[in-house]
This record gives sequence, C-alpha cells and structure tokens, in this order.
Amino acid sequence: MSDALVIESTADAVRTLTLNRPAALNSFTQAMHHALMDALERAAADVGVRALVLTGAGRGFCAGQDLADPAVAPEPGGTPKDLGEVIDRFYRPLVLRLRSMPVPVVAAVNGVAAGAGANLALCADLVLAARSASFIQAFAKIGLVPDTGGTWLLPRLVGRARALGLGLLGDKLPAGEAERIGLIWRVVDDAALAEEAQQLARRLAAMPVKALVATRTAFDAAQALDLEAALAQEGRLQGELGRAHDYQEGVAAFGARRAPQFTDR
Repeated sequence: MSDALVIESTADAVRTLTLNRPAALNSFTQAMHHALMDALERAAADVGVRALVLTGAGRGFCAGQDLADPAVAPEPGGTPKDLGEVIDRFYRPLVLRLRSMPVPVVAAVNGVAAGAGANLALCADLVLAARSASFIQAFAKIGLVPDTGGTWLLPRLVGRARALGLGLLGDKLPAGEAERIGLIWRVVDDAALAEEAQQLARRLAAMPVKALVATRTAFDAAQALDLEAALAQEGRLQGELGRAHDYQEGVAAFGARRAPQFTDR
C-alpha cells in the first residue's frame, strides 16, 4: 500500500481517490486536507477524467477530524483552537470544491463514515455504501454542530425531522437504514462495493458529463428558487446545452440508432 495520504488511480476515464490513513480510520489532518484538495484540483484540470470515485482505505471511509491533529488540538496550557478558522481554512474549501467538480462524483463508503467523514460522503452526487457501513453525525457528542455541509445537506436529503434526529442524537445509522430514508443512493454487499462503484462511475463517464454536472448545479440552486425562477434557470441551461456537441451527438445517434459518443466536459 502506498504511503501517500490520498492514493490516485485512473482507468476508463474514472479517477479514483482513496483516503489513506487506515490506522486512523482515514480521519482528517492538515496534511490530508492538502493532499485531497490537490488531488481534486488535478482531477478537475484533467480533461481525460470524466467521473470521480472517492473511497477510503482499510475498514473505514473517514472518521472525520483527527482530534489529535495540531489544527484542532489545544495549545500548551489548554488554550483552545479557533474551530471556526479550521472550518474556513479546510472544510469549507473542500466542500465547495467537491460540489463544483466538473465531473460526476461517486462516494464508495466502505465502512464507518463519522462526523465530517459522513458529510464528506454526502457531498458526492451518488453515494454507494457497503452493507456493513454506517453513518454517524457525531458532532453533538463533543459539543459541536454538524459541519462539512451537514446543516445544508441533511435537511435537504431526509427532511428536518430526520435531520434533527441524526444531528441531535448522533446515533449510528446503518447503511441499509440510510438507503431506506433516502440519505444515500444504494447499499451493496461489502465484497461488491469497489466494482459496483467503478461500474457506476464508468457508466457516468460514458454519459454527457456536461449535462450531468449542469443537472447537479440546477438541483442545488433550485433549493433557493421559486418555481418561476427555477423554470427560467432550466431555460438558460437548456439553451447552453442545446448548443453543445453532446446534444447534437445524442440526437444524431438516436436518429441513426447507434450508440452516442459523448465528449463534452
């Protein structure tokens, strides 16, 4: 196994990023934040990448913030760190980068996803989870609020009542229950997770990626719009996409009864 904090691999236009601190359940340190952001920027800049898979090494996806890391550990003498500064420096840029990737993002949750790790996974466009995986909004147990986009994501995914239940109680949510309440896309058997995630990402990579990303953007923006404004946004997006290669190719392929070859990104 590589000693890199984030392992990068590419096959069939799919870039896979693996968080790689398995002994610490892939919990975040300053160094891993930098490594993941750099890896995301490389994937965003690489026009050969058409889909992204994010997963974790070992028995966990990500246990959130490493509380022993100097970024959050108290100073000598017990002076606490400014956690708001930590959010601004590390987690806010990470969430915004992940939610604005120019390709669809699949999270393959292979074990526990806790705290910031749970919400990092939920930032993906599609979340697959191993049957043994679990999601924990652990923040209240140490006197904090959900971060890494949790306060925005959770009510939108499962509604206010369930979001508050998850955030206030901090109970472990098994993957099967996460699927049932609509928190994630799908649960698969543990042994099948890696290949299922790659198959899903390859399917997305073969689709009109520009339109997929526009769909994500439209859905997110529509949460703050009334119906009239959402309809206007749909018109703007369709106008842009209708002038793109992939729409022309899709129509031509449909008429010729052949498989389309999408290339826009």
